[in-house]
Amino acid sequence: MAVGGGISAENGKQYEGRVTPFVIVACLVAATGGLIFGYDIGISGGVTSMDEFLQKFFPEVYAKQKNATGHESQYCKFENHMLTLFTSSLYLAALIASFFASATTRKFGRKISMTIGGLVFLIGAILNGAAINVAMLIIGRILLGVGIGYANQSVPVYLSEMAPPKLRGALNIGFQMATTIGIFAANLVNYGTAQMKANGWRVSLALAAAPALIMTIGAIFLPDTPNSLIERGLKDQAKEMLQKIRGTPNVHDEFSDLVDASAVSQQVRHPWKTILEPKYRPQLIITCLIPLFQQLTGINVIMFYAPVLFKTLGFADDASLMSAVVTGLVNVFATVVSILVVDRFGRRVLFLEGGIQMLACQIGVGVLIASVFGVSGNGTFSKGLGNLALALICIYVAAFAWSWGPLGWLVPKTRNVPIEEMNRVWKAHWFWGKYIPDDVVGLSHKSSDHDA
Repeated sequence: MAVGGGISAENGKQYEGRVTPFVIVACLVAATGGLIFGYDIGISGGVTSMDEFLQKFFPEVYAKQKNATGHESQYCKFENHMLTLFTSSLYLAALIASFFASATTRKFGRKISMTIGGLVFLIGAILNGAAINVAMLIIGRILLGVGIGYANQSVPVYLSEMAPPKLRGALNIGFQMATTIGIFAANLVNYGTAQMKANGWRVSLALAAAPALIMTIGAIFLPDTPNSLIERGLKDQAKEMLQKIRGTPNVHDEFSDLVDASAVSQQVRHPWKTILEPKYRPQLIITCLIPLFQQLTGINVIMFYAPVLFKTLGFADDASLMSAVVTGLVNVFATVVSILVVDRFGRRVLFLEGGIQMLACQIGVGVLIASVFGVSGNGTFSKGLGNLALALICIYVAAFAWSWGPLGWLVPKTRNVPIEEMNRVWKAHWFWGKYIPDDVVGLSHKSSDHDA
């Protein structure tokens, strides 16, 4: 997010180098880590709307749907504690795993964390595809969550460290792009497997192994980042890698800044205590609030439960799955828009526009549902109202996909400014600047000062 007045491309420190095919390929391969996250988001909602899956594992939910008289609340059609545990266990596991992933990433490198994430996710996918009871399903989901926790922690860091400052936004959004492709692919798979006479849900769940294999194999062959090598004391290798990814032997300035930044971070003996100090307050607040607001946008209701949501609103089985495909396709194209404009307009503009657009669509959908279903949940959408609801949801998804979706992974970095120079951005801000000490940004060296 471009914080405050912002520092433009010409104001941030410029390092020598160019965008090399090597770094592009490395970032694209790493970004496929988003495939496992996206595929699982898209696949779960479709599977839990399949009659065969519900009949085998959650017969109470299946019976509630089949024995409906038309007077039951549409809001509670899928209410079941075990079904809730099946879906939510992944996120709880991912949350816990992310703490361990952080330590692993720091001590052993980013590629090790990506490899671990891919392997654990692969095992979880196999268990889910072969599940014969709810226990196997939940254990598999927990393993999927561990894999996602490791991938979501390591991949964005890897992309940020490998990408040159002027393309960091576009390449980092590659993670979100892979996530949206995973969601779209899962929606297509669900639509296809729903036509199978038997075991369609097994195919849907087992195919999660495909993106896991891509990530695991790719991570094995990926190089480690210069930042990670420096953190582990491998400075000679780090300099060679930096020269390789920048396409020039003249990397002295950038390498020196990386070494200095690493030295400062290693001086921190009590990180949890240190992060609470006033000088880190801007970073702490922003890095907590942005992900929080990203989740509070409500996107998980759409992406995770899209088929269930459309089915609840009265869409037929095939229509609900196809509607999920449509929203998934919109998600992909809107993410492309973000890649094309993020480093041109900055994070702030997209955050604001996307937020306003999402709010308007949410109000529209809320009013539409309230006018038909009311408080009781009784009612049925007409074809016209159903199409209108789908259109509003697609506009909502587009707004998220070019704003809060990908940009949540990019803060508190800003466009065209190296990560090591971000203290200058904070210091230049009208409000946050008072928390940043002068010695942190080296304000005594007037020749390197920049105003907002």
